[in-house]
Amino acid sequence: MATIGIIFAIYLGLMVYIGFRFYSRTSNISDYILGGRKLNSWVAAMSAQASDMSGWLLLGLPGTAYILYTGTSEAIWTAIGLWIGTYLNWLFVAKRLRAYTQVASDALTIPDFFEKRFRDNKHILRSISAIYIVIFFLVYTSAQFAAGGKLFSTIFGMNYVVGMIIGAAIILAYTALGGFTAVCWTDTIQGTIMFFALIIVPIAAASSMGGWAEVSVRLSQLTPETLGFFPELNGKVNHMLLASSLGWGLGYFGQPHILVRFMGIQSPDAIRKSRVIAMVWVTMTLGGAILVGIIGKAMLPDLADPETVFMNMLTHMFNPVIAGILITAILAAIMSTASSQLLVSASSVSKDLFATLFKIDEKDHRLVWISRLTVVLIAVFAMVIAFNPQSSVFGLVASAWGGFGSAFGPLILFSLFFRRMTRQGAIAGMLAGGITDVVWFYSSGGIFNIYEIIPGFLIGSIVIVAVSLLTKPDEEIMKEFDSVKTTKFN
Repeated sequence: MATIGIIFAIYLGLMVYIGFRFYSRTSNISDYILGGRKLNSWVAAMSAQASDMSGWLLLGLPGTAYILYTGTSEAIWTAIGLWIGTYLNWLFVAKRLRAYTQVASDALTIPDFFEKRFRDNKHILRSISAIYIVIFFLVYTSAQFAAGGKLFSTIFGMNYVVGMIIGAAIILAYTALGGFTAVCWTDTIQGTIMFFALIIVPIAAASSMGGWAEVSVRLSQLTPETLGFFPELNGKVNHMLLASSLGWGLGYFGQPHILVRFMGIQSPDAIRKSRVIAMVWVTMTLGGAILVGIIGKAMLPDLADPETVFMNMLTHMFNPVIAGILITAILAAIMSTASSQLLVSASSVSKDLFATLFKIDEKDHRLVWISRLTVVLIAVFAMVIAFNPQSSVFGLVASAWGGFGSAFGPLILFSLFFRRMTRQGAIAGMLAGGITDVVWFYSSGGIFNIYEIIPGFLIGSIVIVAVSLLTKPDEEIMKEFDSVKTTKFN
């Protein structure tokens, strides 16, 4: 444990150092929340994917796959939905959003883009979307802190709450200091660690048990059912669970912490290379995470908490040095997402709420310090939500993912590709999608058992189209929409 602790300390120290390194380069709010749009293809891709997958990739998804029969098939189809969503997001949204946010008076945040895209002088879109971001990211960030608490508790036998606070404190340090650029560079390092860990661990685990044949034998002894590709209920395909799993893919279009990576890339032309890098990363890591859960069940069949399977496999198989290095992958997954979410939340409070309410100029350096303070406050509230050691990382992430996908997903897509969309349609669609998601989440039974992102996304989309067609479009807005295709970027 001492050896693993030393490795952790070195790794955490490096992350904080990066925050200090970029502290002096953050002179205004644009630098702090979007890095001056200077991300290269590698950093944009790795940062987007690392911040996307979070501790959920090494805890939640393997933990679901660990639950044989229904859990494994759910994990597989969730991964398929995420893979499809990732690809479509990079293919259709990334380049268009990068270009449009610059054309729309150089919008720096998602709420800022909505306001400038629709000439919303009353700040309704900006305010509502900023509030959504703060609320949903409180839940999302709490999932990362819960994962951190489980990590320190499982590895070091530490009190769950103490471990959660330690992890949160380190994330706060480099996020508050270095801003967007520091977060993206730490994400790139963390994404690389996650990539190799999820390739090495399942291969090493299968080899240690005598090969894939022995893994199959052990699994067959644990359950009489064959591990099916499709989720089943009473001997039939569970279409509701299948649709819910695939529905995760809809969430990509509305995740602010992913979308800002598209906005921060140095040029729309760099998107294609980023897409290739991102798809290789996501294919290997999703496949590896599912294998960790399945092989982990064969190796360690009696774990009390399935979401600790990755951690327990590492300490079971490797010497302390190798285990410590690979365990940092979990810490990397947690930190990459939590830091991104804290930063986006802070930018929404400082730029989209505070600066708008008090009419503070974007060049005012006070906004940077307001953002830093907001990072601290949101982290504290997120820790309160995650105080329960029984908090499910998978469940918390699913809740926040669905909220963003329902409220922002349709709005982003139609803003980018529906020329006749109006401000009234945007406001109505965002409210309809978000409210539907919340109502569905707190309902149960029958059709309400389907993942809330599906009805939220569909209803939000229908309302956007219907209200836009019933209201008068702005000719100036439509001209700007047309200009996005012809604008040249350096």
